[in-house]
Amino acid sequence: MKIGFLGGTSLAQTLGKKCIEAGLNPVFGVRSDFDVNAPDWKVLNRLYNRICPYESAIIQSEIVLICAENEFLPEIFKAIRSVDTSEKLIVDCTNAHYDKKLAVSTTKHLKKAAPKAFLFKAFNNLGIDYPKSDHLGIIKETYYCGENIPDKIRIKRLIELIGFKAIDAGQIDNAPLLEAFYHLNKEISWNKKDQANLHFKLVSI
Repeated sequence: MKIGFLGGTSLAQTLGKKCIEAGLNPVFGVRSDFDVNAPDWKVLNRLYNRICPYESAIIQSEIVLICAENEFLPEIFKAIRSVDTSEKLIVDCTNAHYDKKLAVSTTKHLKKAAPKAFLFKAFNNLGIDYPKSDHLGIIKETYYCGENIPDKIRIKRLIELIGFKAIDAGQIDNAPLLEAFYHLNKEISWNKKDQANLHFKLVSI
């Protein structure tokens, strides 16, 4: 199964390495001015030769995970529109900027950019700076939502294969709720006025 990560972030690199450890075949799509000679990325590229432009990563992959900073999303949407995404599984791992209300989710923009793809939301609770936001390695779960199709089980299996508990949050219309969940823990962390990163834990009673 070929997995594509779009974005040169810590989240993309970390999840990609987990895929390699699990025996999967990831490829990393980055912008044209991305510094592939940055220490961690240079080693990754030299060992696995997996860094390429956005379009190439999308074309090669069955499942595409968007792990980019928000400022580079327009370029990614352009790349998505330029290639055939029919029946590809696209996973939005981003969080829109918080403006004291439920912001317009990246997932809604993806629906327009890739109308024939199957869309999902997952891993956004980690944040694009992961694992810096979880240096103790305590986050063991991620919430995912997506279109109610048989391929949704593939997203669940991918999440579990790379070491997380997959918690089904329903259909793709719930994507803004997952983003609100992320921003709530950031607001709580900010109001505590310390350097700690807070994370929620799902408890079944």
